[in-house]
Amino acid sequence: MALRRVVVTGLGALTPIGNNIQEYWDALVNGVSGAAPITYYDTEKHKTKFACEVKNFNIEDYMDRKESRRLDKFAQYAVAASDEAIKDAGLTDDNIDKQRVGVIWGAGIGGLETFQEEVLYYAKGDGTPKFNPFFIPKMIADIAPAHISMRNGYMGPNYTTVSACASSANALIDAFNYIRLGMCDVIISGGSEAAVTIAGMGGFSSMHALSTRNETPETASRPFDATRDGFVLGEGAGALVLEDYEHAKARGAKIYCEVGGGGMSSDAYHLTAPHPEGIGVIAVMKNTLRDAGLNPEDVDHINTHGTSTPLGDVAELKAISAVFGAHAKNININSTKSMTGHLLGAAGAIEAIASILAMQHGIVPPTINHSVVDENIDPSLNLTLNKPQKREVNVAMSNTFGFGGHNACVLFKKLAE
Repeated sequence: MALRRVVVTGLGALTPIGNNIQEYWDALVNGVSGAAPITYYDTEKHKTKFACEVKNFNIEDYMDRKESRRLDKFAQYAVAASDEAIKDAGLTDDNIDKQRVGVIWGAGIGGLETFQEEVLYYAKGDGTPKFNPFFIPKMIADIAPAHISMRNGYMGPNYTTVSACASSANALIDAFNYIRLGMCDVIISGGSEAAVTIAGMGGFSSMHALSTRNETPETASRPFDATRDGFVLGEGAGALVLEDYEHAKARGAKIYCEVGGGGMSSDAYHLTAPHPEGIGVIAVMKNTLRDAGLNPEDVDHINTHGTSTPLGDVAELKAISAVFGAHAKNININSTKSMTGHLLGAAGAIEAIASILAMQHGIVPPTINHSVVDENIDPSLNLTLNKPQKREVNVAMSNTFGFGGHNACVLFKKLAE
């Protein structure tokens, strides 16, 4: 059976640096940091007091207040981003078969705020198990694609992928495979997360995973810098409309790019730490190139996982050097987490969008906040430091890794007729 070609026809974003695609892109190329003191709760007793929150978001722009109360924030974000992507793609009842349109979404945690609120409410009581009847439907990770599906009447495959911070990249790969195998015509894919909560921040802080630069939060996410001290937690959502090429062409859709391939691997090494030589990362990038039928020298740009952790950044760059050899120095490498922070399960989606926009505009966004060279990093690598760089991007890769050793990589390429 011949595999069908898969293209991207719609994008939507809700991020700490922009509440739609245009705002997000403008902030990326201008090197805007989304990190600031936390506004959601009192941080007096917390070690880390800042994060990359979504700003000026009002769910009532998308649904009425009564309906919104049935959605955890992570699902609200999913609805907002998918609404934009669906509109951008021009999907209507007249140009799709809703039974062949699916929603495959990623979330590493799901409704953490709902879980936290319900447990705290119970703890304050007399021991009687009084819980909101919407507790479970708001909390479970699969509920975000369910809301997208019900909102639009899409009756194709509908589920959530959960692989920690690789979740939405895994969702994109699943969507890509469903379409190229002929099981669907269109899939809304991406991911969302809303873990900037007492429990989320407290849990990551106890692992010593978070930066503690409370005096200068806007400079705290500093991938590849020698003084990096941990990641900055972010929140939001990214949505992509993936579509069969012939189906998109038949309805006259705008096409951003083609999905060239996807790869997955496991470190099989440690719960939270990457293998120091990046063996799982080497495998996932090689798997992706093999799936796409491309050679290492075909790649122009890599949006790294680049979380700003001491171990992770070095291991990933070692892996890039191992896979791409002498060509590695010709690749524009960056980490947009320097601006957005780490959106956990939504990271793969918003970073895939950044890669696609870099291809579309011929500009690679910078890795901001870099000032001190790390002697453990190959100085010949172009890390796109502090300023955007103009270049033609014909092939872009987006790396995403998760606790548990989950690795996922998605490759995009300019459409060849």
